[in-house]
Amino acid sequence: MRPADPPVAPAFAPDPLRPDPLRLLSAQADLQYHAAPSRGIFNPPAATGMGFWSINPYVGCAFGCAYCYARDTHRWTLERAGEVGREVANAMPPWLAFERRVLVKEHAGARIREALRSSRSPRPGDSVVIGSATDPYQPAERRFRVTREILESLLSARDFTIVIITKSPLVTRDVDVLQRLAERHTVQVHVSLITVDRELARRLEPRAPTPDARLRGVRRLADAGLAVSVNCMPVLPGITDAPAMLEALVQQVAAAGARSLGACALRLRSASRKRYLPVIRENFPELSAKYEATYRHSVYAAENYRAGLQQVIERLCRKYGLTTREYRRDDEGSADEEVALPAPLAPELQLVLL
Repeated sequence: MRPADPPVAPAFAPDPLRPDPLRLLSAQADLQYHAAPSRGIFNPPAATGMGFWSINPYVGCAFGCAYCYARDTHRWTLERAGEVGREVANAMPPWLAFERRVLVKEHAGARIREALRSSRSPRPGDSVVIGSATDPYQPAERRFRVTREILESLLSARDFTIVIITKSPLVTRDVDVLQRLAERHTVQVHVSLITVDRELARRLEPRAPTPDARLRGVRRLADAGLAVSVNCMPVLPGITDAPAMLEALVQQVAAAGARSLGACALRLRSASRKRYLPVIRENFPELSAKYEATYRHSVYAAENYRAGLQQVIERLCRKYGLTTREYRRDDEGSADEEVALPAPLAPELQLVLL
């Protein structure tokens, strides 16, 4: 008789550091913070599918950017959290829970230090991206300070390339730690900025810091001797891609002291579509049908659009003395995402820059 199979471990085993997964930490009018049920903190390249390790101090993001590509990550985490996760998930649609139910990875510093003593961590020469699927300096960071704890823990390692991606000038709070990290690692801060138009940004990124605040953050980081880049991501067809608008952004980014700029066009996954397309219908009704047609068969804009956009960005960066970072389609995806071939861009949405 075959012996019985061993019991299957729960997705999240009891943890003395975090005994009650998804317990409520804090609540505001329409926003709750819960403890995140996570065993580890480093996501290896095999999981990211993009050749780097990633660390996400939070799951979800209160900035509520309409176009955010990471909304599916929240659903995946809740599904793995069992019954408690389902209770949180059932309170609202997953795409909305992403910005209203933020999960906090407590004791992240201990997790980092534990991983660095094992084989489950980056090696010298590896790249580590902090904030690939959340903003590490969203409002939660003021209270929970998870990102700072992570940075301090990385001081015990050497020779990583550490990239921090954020929209928030709160990153300047940690200049002291970043400067110390830069003595042991290659450190880059990538500030995300899709427009310098304050009112337009408010419609698309309702709770994110203003463009001016982000540019001031770029200046403070540059003045502190840190390598700062700007991510103009995503460029939104018909909304933020006018040549004059792109030039104004590149000009101000250069004036603020950034060293480089990278740009890529909007990609629209299913969870992002549920949040983004209603914003288009409400704020840009003349573009609604064009977006539906353009992104009907693919999460990506057409190849000719992306190539033309890259040419314009390269020309503007040369003009204002910035280096550029080119993004291939595969760089924007994830390992477990099935990607359709790009459909032709709807004729009405061909941009004036092409």
